[in-house]
Amino acid sequence: MRPAAPGFTARPTTIESPAAVSDSYRHEVYIPAPNRTTDEHARALVAAAGIGTLFSADAAGALSATTVPVLWDGDEVIAHFARANPHWRTLDGRPALLVVTGPDAYVSPAYYASKREHGRVVPTWNYSQVQLRGIATVVDEADAVRAIVTRLTERHEAPRAHPWEVADAPESYIAQQLRAIVGIRLAVDTVEAKAKWTQGRSDADVDGVLAGLDQTGAEAAADEMRRAHDR
Repeated sequence: MRPAAPGFTARPTTIESPAAVSDSYRHEVYIPAPNRTTDEHARALVAAAGIGTLFSADAAGALSATTVPVLWDGDEVIAHFARANPHWRTLDGRPALLVVTGPDAYVSPAYYASKREHGRVVPTWNYSQVQLRGIATVVDEADAVRAIVTRLTERHEAPRAHPWEVADAPESYIAQQLRAIVGIRLAVDTVEAKAKWTQGRSDADVDGVLAGLDQTGAEAAADEMRRAHDR
């Protein structure tokens, strides 16, 4: 992962080519050093979430966003859109940003031990997030779309004792459903992952936040925070 960019560049009002979009929109995620995480952890977060939001700009610079089921394998993410969604018609060959959010939790100032010491504390939010950037390709060939759907299905059905398979449904019905979607491939060239979990505070404050998360039943957030602090 690269260090965070020091500033912000305003978006141009006219975009003439995918290359221009790539150069103009490549703003890096603000990630303080303590919040950086690994590629392995980023992949685990995306796999656990199974869903993300894909952002892109059309030739005029207008932004679109669609939430989609995703599978990240190697240097590629696969997904699919409803054919009725106009977003895909401006997506092929253009840079895109996929945002996947992991566990998150509100952190009350009351959790901190330092509140009782000096009171100089404020609320915050802890979270993990992965951002993947690359060039998107629209897939509209029937067998290729079926392959994408099959891979997504196998991935998300895998934990079940008796996984559902695409072939379990009538062939005519599957063919009808496939005509209603298009596949998406994102060739990933940049991965940036952030895990903000009370790093940089005292052990007592970390203990207090963990206790607060446990008490409120935020199990996934507490587990993610323990991972961030090697506990």
